Amino acid sequence: MNKRTIIYLILVFGLSIPLYILISRSGGLEGPGAQYVLLLMWCPGIAALITTLIFQRNLRGLGWGLGRPRYLVIGYLLPILYAGIVYGAIWLSGLGGVDFSRLGAQPAPMLVFVLTVNVLLSILLALGEEIGWRGLLAPQLYTQHTFVGTALISGLIWGVWHIPLIITGDYSSGAPTWYAITCFMIHITGLAFAFAWLRLASGSLWPAALMHATHNAFIQSVLDKITVDSGSTAYFSTEFGLGLAMMGVIVAICFWRIGLPISSRATDAKSFTTHAAPAKG
Repeated sequence: MNKRTIIYLILVFGLSIPLYILISRSGGLEGPGAQYVLLLMWCPGIAALITTLIFQRNLRGLGWGLGRPRYLVIGYLLPILYAGIVYGAIWLSGLGGVDFSRLGAQPAPMLVFVLTVNVLLSILLALGEEIGWRGLLAPQLYTQHTFVGTALISGLIWGVWHIPLIITGDYSSGAPTWYAITCFMIHITGLAFAFAWLRLASGSLWPAALMHATHNAFIQSVLDKITVDSGSTAYFSTEFGLGLAMMGVIVAICFWRIGLPISSRATDAKSFTTHAAPAKG
C-alpha cells in the first residue's frame, strides 16, 4: 500500500473507534446508539477528504462527476436483481415466508416509495462511505494492484470495518456471531467486485453510491421486513445469511469475468495520483 492509503486507513479507524464504543455503550444500533450511525458512516468519507487535502491541497480525483448514465442504471438495478433472486429463492424453498402486508395496507405504493424516495435519502448515508471506499481507496489500490486485487483488498477492509458493529452493536440477524461475520465478509467482499468495477469503469463514485443506497433500502426496508421467520430463516436471509453470501461469490465471479472496459484498462492508473495542487513558484 502507498503512503496515501495507509494514512487514509489510520484516519478511518481512528475516527471510527470512538463511535464503535459509543454505539456499544448506548445499547447498539437498535437502541440510543442509532444516533451515532450517521457519524460512523461518514467516517470513511471524512477520512478521504482529509487525506486528499493533506496530499493534494484540493479535493480533485475522488470521482465527483456523474459519469455515463449507464453506470448509474447498473448501480441502481444490480441490487434489486441479486437481492430479489436471493429472497425469491428463500420464499419459494420455504426457508422463509413472505408477508407483503408488512409494507402496509398498500404494499405496491410503499415499494415504489422505498425504491425512489428512500433510495435518494439513503444516498446521504451511503455517500459517506463511498467517498472513502470507492472515491479514494479503490483508485489508490488500483495504482498498485490488478482489478481483482483492488476488489479483494477493498472488500476485505470494508468488511472488517463493519465487524465491531456485528460483535457489539447488534448489527446482525440473530444467527451466531461467528456465522454472521463469516457470511457477511463473503457477501461484502464479493460485492466489492461490482463496486470497484463501477468506480473504475465509470470514473465516478456516484454509481457505487447509488448501488450502496439501493442495496440498503431494498434489503433492509423491504425484503427483510416482509420475510417471515420459519425457524432457521436468519441463517439464510439478511446481509448475514448464506443467501447473500453465495450471491456475493456469484457477483464477484461475474465481474471478474467481465473485467474492466478496454478504455478503463488502458487508462494509466497513475492518473489517480496526479491531482495535487501545483507547486508554488
